[in-house]
Amino acid sequence: MRASSLLGLSTVIASLAVAAARAPAQHPSLGVFQGQTDVGQVSRQGSVTYDAGRERYMIAGSGANMWLDRDAFHLVWTRITGNFILTARAGFDGPGVEPHRKFGWSVRSDLTSGSPHVTAAVHGDGLVALQFRRTAGGATEEIRSPVTAPDIIQLERVGDSYVLSAARFGDTLAAVRIAGLALGDQPYVGLFVCAHNDTVVERATFRDVRITAPARAGFVPYQDYIGSNLEILDVVSGDRTIVYRSPESLQAPNWTTDGKALIYNSRGLLYRFDLVDRRPVVVSTGFATSNNNDHVLSFDGRTLAISHHSAEDHNASIVYTVPVGGGTPRRVTSRGPSYLHGWSPDGKFLVYTGERNGEFDVYRISVDGGDETRLTSVPGLDDGPEYSPDGKYIYFNSVRSGTMQIWRMRADGSAPEQLTSDQYNNWFPHVSPDGQWIVFLSFMADVAPSEHPFYKQVYLRLMPVAGGRPRVVGYVYGGQGTINVPSWSPDSRRVAFVSNTDLGRLP
Repeated sequence: MRASSLLGLSTVIASLAVAAARAPAQHPSLGVFQGQTDVGQVSRQGSVTYDAGRERYMIAGSGANMWLDRDAFHLVWTRITGNFILTARAGFDGPGVEPHRKFGWSVRSDLTSGSPHVTAAVHGDGLVALQFRRTAGGATEEIRSPVTAPDIIQLERVGDSYVLSAARFGDTLAAVRIAGLALGDQPYVGLFVCAHNDTVVERATFRDVRITAPARAGFVPYQDYIGSNLEILDVVSGDRTIVYRSPESLQAPNWTTDGKALIYNSRGLLYRFDLVDRRPVVVSTGFATSNNNDHVLSFDGRTLAISHHSAEDHNASIVYTVPVGGGTPRRVTSRGPSYLHGWSPDGKFLVYTGERNGEFDVYRISVDGGDETRLTSVPGLDDGPEYSPDGKYIYFNSVRSGTMQIWRMRADGSAPEQLTSDQYNNWFPHVSPDGQWIVFLSFMADVAPSEHPFYKQVYLRLMPVAGGRPRVVGYVYGGQGTINVPSWSPDSRRVAFVSNTDLGRLP
């Protein structure tokens, strides 16, 4: 259920050194992009300013239009082969001059004015459209989005098909698509601004810019992996920061209670990632070198509970505890598979998902071991149990309603109540340290309710602890390993998570 690819300690340490060498080059003045240019005839030169500290791009562009058989605008670009997902949060700077000024993403076969292209365009008057030209010098066509005035704009390539998805931040995405549009094996992709008036310069700011190279078709889960971004999300502002990149599979960051570090797993080992010097260091877990992504810190921050695939138990996941600084693990559960998810606030109990006789249910056990107590007994998968900070509730996700939804129950397993009920499959509720909010992972309806696979487009959503309308705080390519475990910062303002991309395909 949560197996991970495993290597010995020396191999993993060596692979981290290689990972640093293989990370994509960053361009100090352009961030993830390789170049910038004015496309077509413009009387006023465009420009870009990149704020590396805040990961923001301020793009200025002139140009009469992007329409008919020719275009004129400013483009900040890179080149990429294969499929990709382009995502940004953006808006114009100031009221501007022309209601039809545009910003967004553009994918072009070349940088000439009349080149074939597909463009995700947000206009100054709020219109959103997927605009495209099939042949060089041909007419521009468009498909309009049902969304108006979005600030989340995404353009995805799947072969010769393209999907424009848009939303106002907090809402889910709405999509329109075009098929049969050939733009070459390695098109130019980038952010643009067009003033729709060649006598003026319009400006837009782009943040949370992500160029994602998704997993190749036919990859084998738990055998084939792509790279990872270790990210921090400010749930108030929505701003995202990548603090570490690796071509390896990083999964499930915990945030230490002193706020200084994250703890994640990779290739069977646990790592402490210092947020100041931004370096990962192995946390020694002795013989337990086959750890999966179910690991949780105690509320006092002194002890780490882990789920290790024990060879003595036919490779079943068994729960152990170890000092947060590392040491020899002490076994807690006698039976497996047992997938850890939560500590009680007083440190006396652990809660976990156990498979017993073909059923996955939530169990509680003393941190010293002994007999386990079954807390759920409804047929179907119950998973992701986690205590509220006051110890009154256990939050979990359950498929008992037909889709995977968020539930909570009293700490003794009584009085279960459903907190979400929508078209998404919702997993891994994590309660903020101040006890006010839940952040959780939402898979789209094309994912089976009892599955939480790698490498899907997913949402991170936020809602009050007692339920209510969730709002999207993260538009993410990830899934398994993104946010399996409690990952709130101690101040309840930020969440750590993992997004995924094939770093080897990025420039």
